[in-house]
Amino acid sequence: MLDHMYRQAIIDHYRHKRNFKELSGENVLKVHYKNPTCGDVIILFIEVEHDLIKNVAFLGEGCSISMASSSMLTVLIQKKTLREVTLLRKAFEELIRTGEITNEHIDLGDSISLQGVHQFKPRHNCALMPWQALDKMFRVK
Repeated sequence: MLDHMYRQAIIDHYRHKRNFKELSGENVLKVHYKNPTCGDVIILFIEVEHDLIKNVAFLGEGCSISMASSSMLTVLIQKKTLREVTLLRKAFEELIRTGEITNEHIDLGDSISLQGVHQFKPRHNCALMPWQALDKMFRVK
């Protein structure tokens, strides 16, 4: 039952991508990232005001996992501080690499539906792709 709900969340984010658009403006940062293992691509746009992510969007092409993960990221980090995003990033990577989150205070929203990806190591980079783009933008580690 839970697996079915998770699959539905992934399919929904893939078919109905949230924040799938280009952003422009003085405070908008932009990064292009290509998944080195499969060729999926993302252009991530983030509008930062002081230490707050005011707006986030993406464009890209790829598999259902990478596109759903990108859509989920845009929803998750909206209106978060860069410090909060760093904590979310670490928790999400832990989820993908191990299938678990050790910090119970972290809420990954719909991104939790990608938990099953940890069983398929070749798909780790698909789920992590938008977060790796974020790393490239902010050097978050």
